[in-house]
Amino acid sequence: MRVVSVGECMVELSGAGQGLWRQAFAGDTFNTAWYLRALMPKDATVDYLTCVGQDAISTALLDFIGGAGIGTGCITRHPTRAPGLYMIDLKDGERSFTYWRDSSAARCLADDPAHLAQCFDGADLVYFSGITLAILTPERREVLLAALKTAKAKVAFDSNMRLRLWSGAAEMCDWIVKGAAVADIALPSFDEEAQYFGDATPRATADRYLGAGVSEILVKNGGGDMLGRTPRGDWLDLSCGERIQPVDTTGAGDSFNGGYLSARLAGAGMAEAVQKGHATAGRVICHPGALIPHDAL
Repeated sequence: MRVVSVGECMVELSGAGQGLWRQAFAGDTFNTAWYLRALMPKDATVDYLTCVGQDAISTALLDFIGGAGIGTGCITRHPTRAPGLYMIDLKDGERSFTYWRDSSAARCLADDPAHLAQCFDGADLVYFSGITLAILTPERREVLLAALKTAKAKVAFDSNMRLRLWSGAAEMCDWIVKGAAVADIALPSFDEEAQYFGDATPRATADRYLGAGVSEILVKNGGGDMLGRTPRGDWLDLSCGERIQPVDTTGAGDSFNGGYLSARLAGAGMAEAVQKGHATAGRVICHPGALIPHDAL
């Protein structure tokens, strides 16, 4: 079993008190790769596809990724660019972010179509997000989507809408629809879809992804009950279980995706996979930061 996750891993700074900051590494699709690696069998392969620089922090990032057991063979190195950076501000367990990523090396991850094709060859699942698309130029988005469309792997997509990364809501929604069109599995969040597409219900969200050609759809609902549509065409109302008071919600959706996808790859049904996703996210939000040690899961 081999999974390739595509996107940007950034330098993360979180408050450590007294004006000090703690450095870590994180990013939406990398966070999901982290939890896939923790939850999948040891003989499975989880690769990360991105671009980093040739500076010291990029080398430290590569060492960190490889040290977690995540493959680095799909990561290219840019001669002049460096990783992006973000800072987390926490209030009552909810987080807000300040970013510095306009010239990040990850914006070049789709510069080489042959490299994408080589990395996707032999994969069972390729995972990407709306943020993956947002950091690329329109031309490179087309290159990435073309490579995903021709890949023999299943493709999973989390729309993960971050308006500040786009020129406007219209551009963002247009590319989210294009991203969905190459996906087999969609993991949208209803609150985002309702805000930007005007969906009145989770079923409206699911129907739009179904119309784009997605066969497996799970509409996440901010900790509330979810709506699932199986590849066989069955509709499921899926309970999220007991709510947990969070310490830090950073990485909650990403870790849920890792739990869900790892269970589905292992042959679990959608309801069981949702419970795996919730259990994973429930542990993550009880710790500060996006990533928790693998042995804590």
